[in-house]
Amino acid sequence: MPWWWAAVRIEECESSDMEAGPPTPGGPAVVVGPQRLSFAYQGLLEIPYDTILQQQDTLEVLDLSYNLLDEYPFGNQISGHITLILDCNNYNAHVKFPYMPSLTTLWINKNKISNLPIIVEEICCKFPNIKILSMMNNEAAPSYFNGGSLTQYIDYRQYVISQIPSLEVLDDTEVQEKERELARKTYRMQRIREGRSRRKELHR
Repeated sequence: MPWWWAAVRIEECESSDMEAGPPTPGGPAVVVGPQRLSFAYQGLLEIPYDTILQQQDTLEVLDLSYNLLDEYPFGNQISGHITLILDCNNYNAHVKFPYMPSLTTLWINKNKISNLPIIVEEICCKFPNIKILSMMNNEAAPSYFNGGSLTQYIDYRQYVISQIPSLEVLDDTEVQEKERELARKTYRMQRIREGRSRRKELHR
C-alpha cells in the first residue's frame, strides 16, 4: 500500500459527499483478498473477534476504520506481519493495545489522540517492530491537516522518531537517517537537561 493512501483516507473521512453509502452497522466483513479483512463503515462499537480469528492464519491487513471504536482489547493471537488500520474512530491517547510483535504498520489517523507522550509510549512498548506509523489529523500530531505550525510539526516528528527507533515512515514521509540522528541528539540533550534540573531540585 502506498504511503499517500493514508492522506487520501483522511480526506475521505472529512467528505460528506460519498458516492456509495456505508454498509449496514454490524453487517458482514468484506474480505478484499485472502490476506485483507475490512470492517470499514459499519458503525461498530466492538471489535468482531470471532470473524477475525477465523482469518488469522492468512490475515495481513485488518481494516477497522470509519467506526465508533474506542477500545482495543483484542488479544495477540494473530501472527505474521500485520497492518492495522484504525482511522476515523474514537481512540484517545489512553487506549491499551495488546503486545503484538508481529505488527509492522499502524494507521490511527483522525481519532481523538491529544497526548503525544502517552500514545507513543504505548505504541513503542506494545509494537516493538513497528515500521510505519500514521497519526495524521490528531491533536497530538500537529500539521497542515489540523492547523499546526511548521515548528510544531518538526517537533512532533523529532519526538516520535526519537522514541520509536524502528520507524521507517511517519505519517506521509519517510524517516531519513539525518532526521533520525537529529531527533536522537535533540532528545538526548533534553533528557540530560531534565536530569540536571531534577538533581538541583533534590539538593535544595
